[in-house]
Amino acid sequence: MDRQLLSAIAHRDHPVATPISDDNLDRLLRRAALPDGARILDLGCGEAAWSLRALELVPSAVADGVDLSPHALSAAERAAAARGLSGRLSLHLTPAAEFPATDPYDLVLCVGSTHAFGGLKETMDAVSRFVRPGGLALVGEGFWERTPAPDLAEAIGTYPDLAGTLAAAESGGWLTVYGHVSDLAEWDEYELSWTGTLARWAAANPGPDAEHAMAAMRQHRDMWLTGYRGVLGFVSLLLQRV
Repeated sequence: MDRQLLSAIAHRDHPVATPISDDNLDRLLRRAALPDGARILDLGCGEAAWSLRALELVPSAVADGVDLSPHALSAAERAAAARGLSGRLSLHLTPAAEFPATDPYDLVLCVGSTHAFGGLKETMDAVSRFVRPGGLALVGEGFWERTPAPDLAEAIGTYPDLAGTLAAAESGGWLTVYGHVSDLAEWDEYELSWTGTLARWAAANPGPDAEHAMAAMRQHRDMWLTGYRGVLGFVSLLLQRV
C-alpha cells in the first residue's frame, strides 16, 4: 500500500496531524499576531489544517501549502473549499526543500516536517530564506522527555531533550517568543485517532491493502504503547527572526 495514502487515511479524523489540540493550535496562531495581508508558507502542510485556521484568523491573509503527498493536498483542497478559503490558499506538490519562493513571508510553518530538511537546525536555516526580517516561524519538533532505551532511539531517531531542542532552534539567529509542549492527553488523542481511523478503514475495505494497513496500525500502536508513550515529547515553537 502506498505509504502516503496510508498516512492520509490515518490522519482523516485528525487533520492537524500532530499531538496538539485545536485549542492549543489556535492559541499559537493567535500569539503570532499576524498583520493584515499576511503571507503564510506551510512547509509539509499535509491537509493544511494550520494554514486554513490562520487564514480564518486573518481574513486578508494568503497562504502557500507545500507537500509531497497528492492525497494530503487533495484533502487540503476539499477542506479549503468547504471553508470558503480556496481563493486564498495555493497548494504545491513539491519537496519542501525545493520550493522556489520569491517574495518573503510573515509566517513560515513547519510542524512535524523537519525531516524534509534533515533536522531542526537545518530547517531553521532553510526557513531563514523564506521569512522576512523580523518575521516568524512556527516549528513543531519531537524531543526526548527522558532518556529512551537504545532500541527505541534507534527505531525513532535522534532527538535532544527540550533544552537541546530550543538551543537547536535558536542557533541560527532565531528567538523563541512562545511555544507549547504537548501533554499526554494530546498525544493519546493523536495516537488513538491515527490507529483507530486506520483500523476502521481497513475493516471497511477488505483486501491486501487492508491487511497492510492493519499490520502498519498494529506495529505503530505497539511502538507507542510499549515504547515512546510518555518518553517522546513534542514541542511547537513560535520563533522570531532577529
